[in-house]
Amino acid sequence: MSDLASAPPAPPLSRGRHRLLLLVIGLAGFVTTLDNTVVTVALPTVQAELGTSLAALEWVVTGYVLTFSGLMLAGGRLADVHGRRRMLVAGLAVFTAASLAAGLASSTGALVAARLVQGCGAALILPAMLAVVSVGNDERRRSAGVAVWMASGAGALALGPVVGGYLTQHAHWSWIFLLNVPLGVLLIALTAVVVPETRDERAVRVDAPGVVSSVVVLSAGTFALTFGTELGWTSPPVLAAAVLSAAGAVAFAVAERTGRDPMVDLALFRARAFTGGVLAQVLWGLGVNGVFFFTALFLQGVLGFTPVMSGLAFVPLALLVVVVTPLAPLAERRFGAARTVALGLVLVAAGMVAVAFLRPGDGWAGLLPAVCVIGIGSALTMPLGSAVLGAVPESRAGVAGGVFSVAREMSGLFGIALVGVIVNGSASFTAGYSAGLLVAACLVAVGAVVSLVTLPRRSAR
Repeated sequence: MSDLASAPPAPPLSRGRHRLLLLVIGLAGFVTTLDNTVVTVALPTVQAELGTSLAALEWVVTGYVLTFSGLMLAGGRLADVHGRRRMLVAGLAVFTAASLAAGLASSTGALVAARLVQGCGAALILPAMLAVVSVGNDERRRSAGVAVWMASGAGALALGPVVGGYLTQHAHWSWIFLLNVPLGVLLIALTAVVVPETRDERAVRVDAPGVVSSVVVLSAGTFALTFGTELGWTSPPVLAAAVLSAAGAVAFAVAERTGRDPMVDLALFRARAFTGGVLAQVLWGLGVNGVFFFTALFLQGVLGFTPVMSGLAFVPLALLVVVVTPLAPLAERRFGAARTVALGLVLVAAGMVAVAFLRPGDGWAGLLPAVCVIGIGSALTMPLGSAVLGAVPESRAGVAGGVFSVAREMSGLFGIALVGVIVNGSASFTAGYSAGLLVAACLVAVGAVVSLVTLPRRSAR
């Protein structure tokens, strides 16, 4: 097991250069999150124009998620070993080139292949970006970076369906991807100028067994969770993926415990704030992401909302995350990360319980307060990221960012699967959705307790 003593800290950036760095973080976080949601509205048009089958159409969406989730842990270690700026530029270049290929695709196979490569680029971008947030920055700047990342992601979630629908209706679905190209070129240029190069100077090689086994675990697990509800949890492809993921997990544990320079040093989990922050993030993701996957169906099928109204229902939540997230570092400095995050998770759980008791005939008056409470609570969970990144040596910042990002992505997939099982096993969709909300709220509430016990209780100075 490697020594976790911190390497000499990187010199801090000037105030002007740090502001440009925050711009890079915000734009990079925006485009990688946007590509998770912007495609869904355009799928019917893509299917009609390319003659795509329904099964292939699903891969336009899931292909990006599959490689994005499967390669993030490896991307974090590559950033630590080969340089965070280098991997960030490489990820942006891959993502931009794949976006161009997706926009020019004239067949379903070419579009799916481009989406898979897009996910590879995003898997390099996110861990390197979070490492850049951490290395050489004090607690205040680290919190600001995480806040910008969270706010940009929330903005992308809110704008994704709107942007996708507008471009598909008034231009062409290809512009969903082509707009990434000039933005990607701008980000590459800014990164090369603004972001300092840092790496783990003691790392002599990449842990190949750890990289390969982590990719197997995450990719196979993502496949099983994504297609389990549709194909059946006992179907041969899903069972095979689950077995492969479990075997990969065993191989990964052995490789990391016995390797000379492990990709994820298990000693990282001795840090209480790191382990607690990751666990709280998992519990938040299990609850929130699992429920919101089914919320559009609930709004339209039970409350009688139109598709447009259903889309607008998510906008206040995302806007509140964007507005309140910059205030979360102030709350963290005043009350400490533990109390700030715990309060945020309690608010999220309370909002979910309120939604669980909505019934046919309830409209905006019943929904909007609950959505607003969830948005404010989600924004207050921002210190989770800064606590996790601040709990480990800077030499492991890329891996720490990778672990946190994987927890965020995979918990969402687990949450969708969990709530899906509850919904499908209930007498009606309404009863199943309400039961799923209450279970999810309990998970989020447990996350509040974990945060209160494990995260720093003293104010960040």
